[in-house]
Amino acid sequence: MADASASHDELAPTDTAGYKVGEKKTLAELATLDAADESLRKWKESLGVGKAAAADSADPRKVIVHALALEVAGREDISIDLSTPEALAKLKDQTMTIKEGAEYRLKVVFKIQHDVVSGLKYLHAVKRSGITVDKMEEMVGSYGPSPDLYTKKFSLEEAPSGMLARGTYKVKSKFIDDDKHSHLEWDWQFEIRKDW
Repeated sequence: MADASASHDELAPTDTAGYKVGEKKTLAELATLDAADESLRKWKESLGVGKAAAADSADPRKVIVHALALEVAGREDISIDLSTPEALAKLKDQTMTIKEGAEYRLKVVFKIQHDVVSGLKYLHAVKRSGITVDKMEEMVGSYGPSPDLYTKKFSLEEAPSGMLARGTYKVKSKFIDDDKHSHLEWDWQFEIRKDW
């Protein structure tokens, strides 16, 4: 039982001192809010407020994460399908391979529907032999509903190298917003090898 609470704490987003989450507004309220304010109008346009966005009424999710990919220069992206519960279930049997010492970046492909999502973050905790060896928290941003897919690339990283670094790592990942709503949480794994 202690392991479940420790895992939950590892994926808790950090709070920014002095930052207070604003009052939640609907798309209709945002569209009419401060119509005379030019800077607010531009901000709302950047979020797609006021535009008709296609949304699957049968799918209540606000954030649909389609894929998490590993991008390496000179190689085809290695992608994990996250779009359906069936795809998430298959992840337990898949292992992503990363060459030791390789420079890579993670990128996420997602869609927003039904409402504006503010302060979307990606969090993950990496464990090896049950010990947390890395944690990541990346701000994805604020987005409005759109029929188009968004892609967010994260900072460049370097895979560890050497005999001790090689092996299998288990990862717990999560997408959460400023309202502390968890949009997707899943487990996956990767292996650091001497070669691809």
